[in-house]
Amino acid sequence: MDISANELHEKIRDGAKVALIDVRTPAEHGAVHIEGSHLMPLDRLDTQAAGQLTKDAEVCILVCASGKRAATAMEKLAASGCEKLQVLDGGVTAWEQAGLPVKRGAKAISLERQVRIGAGALVLMGVVLGQWVYGGFYALSAFVGAGLIFAGVTDWCGMAMLLAKMPWNQRSGNKCAGNSCST
Repeated sequence: MDISANELHEKIRDGAKVALIDVRTPAEHGAVHIEGSHLMPLDRLDTQAAGQLTKDAEVCILVCASGKRAATAMEKLAASGCEKLQVLDGGVTAWEQAGLPVKRGAKAISLERQVRIGAGALVLMGVVLGQWVYGGFYALSAFVGAGLIFAGVTDWCGMAMLLAKMPWNQRSGNKCAGNSCST
């Protein structure tokens, strides 16, 4: 079940006990996040820690950039027994577009942009190497194209999952221990 940015803001303003879990990478969270959100990157989602957060809350809102990773996190948490889960429709992007307050830090390149840059670079490299080095390198471009089609059809992107684990996506301005950080 989704909740709009304005509905969530009203709940928070009215004093509802809302747990916000941000499932983006530490770098994305460090760049911009909703104040009071707890960072639990999707690839390291701790169901026990999330369960502790949801225990005392009226509702637990899962947040990402657009809502897709949050929906994946909701499925994982629901399967582990967490209840009262909702996804912020449109994610932090919709929250910002609604003019609602955010906490800003160092700028970061979004995971989606990193995928586009990486896929484009690999396709270009495959074409250039295929033309001037060895024709078999065209297969690299075909492989990336097939991966993009697969990502579009299944809504699962292996390149995004791999990039999320890269060191530059693990840095954030937050000093925190364990798998969960609140800001």
